[in-house]
Amino acid sequence: MRTLLLTVLLVLTAVTAPAAAPAAAAEEQDLLDQLKAVPGLTVVSETQPAGYRFFVLSYTQPVDHRDPRKGTFQQRLTLLHRATDVPVVLYTGGYGLAVQPAPSRTEPTRILDANQVSVEHRFFRSSRPAPADWRDLNIWQEATDEHRIVQALKMIYQGRWIQTGASKGGMTSVYHRRFYPGDVDGVVAYVAPDDPVNQLDRDYDRFFAEVGTAPCQQALETVQRQALLRRDRMVPLLEADAARNGYTFTRTLGSADRSYEMTVLDTVWAFWQYSTAADCASVPPATATDEQLYAWIDNVAFFGFYTDQGLEYYWPYYHQAATQLGWPDLAFAHLRGLTRYRDLYQPNSVLPVELRARHQPLPMLDVDLWVRTQSERMMFVYGQNDPWSAERFTPSGRDSYLYVVPGANHGANIASLPDAEQREAIATLRRWVGGTSLLRSPGTATLPGDDMLVHRRPA
Repeated sequence: MRTLLLTVLLVLTAVTAPAAAPAAAAEEQDLLDQLKAVPGLTVVSETQPAGYRFFVLSYTQPVDHRDPRKGTFQQRLTLLHRATDVPVVLYTGGYGLAVQPAPSRTEPTRILDANQVSVEHRFFRSSRPAPADWRDLNIWQEATDEHRIVQALKMIYQGRWIQTGASKGGMTSVYHRRFYPGDVDGVVAYVAPDDPVNQLDRDYDRFFAEVGTAPCQQALETVQRQALLRRDRMVPLLEADAARNGYTFTRTLGSADRSYEMTVLDTVWAFWQYSTAADCASVPPATATDEQLYAWIDNVAFFGFYTDQGLEYYWPYYHQAATQLGWPDLAFAHLRGLTRYRDLYQPNSVLPVELRARHQPLPMLDVDLWVRTQSERMMFVYGQNDPWSAERFTPSGRDSYLYVVPGANHGANIASLPDAEQREAIATLRRWVGGTSLLRSPGTATLPGDDMLVHRRPA
């Protein structure tokens, strides 16, 4: 359930940009004044990494776009400015926005040598209304946040716009495109799950029955079975960990035993989300000691995640999963008779009581149908061995594309595609912005740590 978070890891990379075009130098000198003139926009700070100007910004948003009388909040965003005559990439990680000392660029930003606007998702970090009415956390409200930001910044940047994001950020990009298809000229969504019918998640079980090799599947299932068979000896290891690190369980899962079971259930998912088939050799055998088994699971799935302290930052994601996004609903047939808690593997289990909610099926059905039949200029990139790619979007035939990176995990990107598909994807992206930018290799993409998701969260 933490997995979606990791996706963001593969989209951003360190800034290595050329200097701004001389012809635009005079115009850029008054950029600060232009930003300050945008209604509702506050310039928090400015730095100047090589070839860029980097602004931390804050934008005044209605708490509820349908009822502005409910008040406003400040949404954090950043601007990595190169020139006003090049494209703009709109990036959302779907979570909080880490303001790095050295700003990072997404893969599309690198390919297009573009400006980049990065937006923090409502209800994360400093972008949470106070007081917070969690009914205002939904896909339409966040899409409208981004719509207002795009329209405001188009006062300065009137060229082509591309939106991108990975995992939950990819999902958020899709939702924005669905509600405001005229805001940007194309979308590149990385490893974005699509769960239109939450109760029909057989694709996930089918994925785990087919991924990797049969010996690797058996070894991973053995780890889970052994961990649950040894529960009475291994839960005290978690309790000792919690005492050393100040972890508690009372606000969310309720006990160390429930937290332990959740982590064990998550282990195989986390393995394939972050690892590759080559890592199957590291899976411990059934003869491993309790300490060896605990250490391996901790390294793959991290026992500290399903604690009050590990979960708190992700409450907005889990609330969205519970209400609209859906979640992987797995059978765990190989663990029958070993689990203790019915319906544990779902987002309401890891939320405080006051944030638990009933699922609303219509939003995802609507988005799925729109993407299949009406969307235009959308590119989806998935990893063959990524569990989140088991339920993926199906793009329409309207200048839209789907790529699957062989053997890749939740970090799949354009740079890891086979050469012919990589060239094709880059050419499409350049065509969407009018072919005005230099063609650049996507390079090796890395993301800020804030965007890394842990198991069963879209990164």
